[in-house]
Amino acid sequence: MQLNKMLGKQSMAAFCLLSAFALSGCDQKQSVDSAETKLEYDGLTPTSPLRVDAQAHSVTLLVQVNGRFLTDDTRHGIVYKEGSNGHKSLFVGFADPKSLYDALKQASATPGDNMTMDNKETTHVAGSKLDLSVKWANASQSYPFDDVITDSNGKKLEMHFGGNLQAAEEKKTGCLVCLDSCPVGIVSNATYTYGAVEKRNEVKFVGNSAILPPDGTLATVTFKVVE
Repeated sequence: MQLNKMLGKQSMAAFCLLSAFALSGCDQKQSVDSAETKLEYDGLTPTSPLRVDAQAHSVTLLVQVNGRFLTDDTRHGIVYKEGSNGHKSLFVGFADPKSLYDALKQASATPGDNMTMDNKETTHVAGSKLDLSVKWANASQSYPFDDVITDSNGKKLEMHFGGNLQAAEEKKTGCLVCLDSCPVGIVSNATYTYGAVEKRNEVKFVGNSAILPPDGTLATVTFKVVE
């Protein structure tokens, strides 16, 4: 009789423990889901990170500030968070390269597709010219990319829709916006050829900490087709 009572108590204790774990798991899932829903700005979320305005010939992308590059230099403007270079950019993007490529095409941008692994150090990226601007909650205005990224030579960015979709899908770097001409990035800067930053040390790029908000801040980058 005593043994049966003991076994009954142990079974009840085990049941309570399993119930507690189950409830805890539910709470954790709800917490994660709640955290995901908080990642929203300007009507965009990680699951819906792009907006195309075909009439205005523009694309808007949800990004997050990477505070490391408010002090360190980088050649990566925006990289998709799941790409192999996702930790190397000033802005972490929530859309993959193909999605941005397709969105720019919908906005009537024409890819240059003039760069290869063989000509990259002697060729300036072509394709539709784009004006990029950034805004975030409580920003006093929408800032041009030239204002939020500092070129050590004082030169202006000249962004083009390079295209490079096949290379982007093969390399899986996640590169969306590169700060020198790039055979992999969807958009890149024709002011410099590939290697200007990391190989030849011609220029350094760093986020403008006097303007940009802190690490982790959500923002949107708008790509406007101008040529």
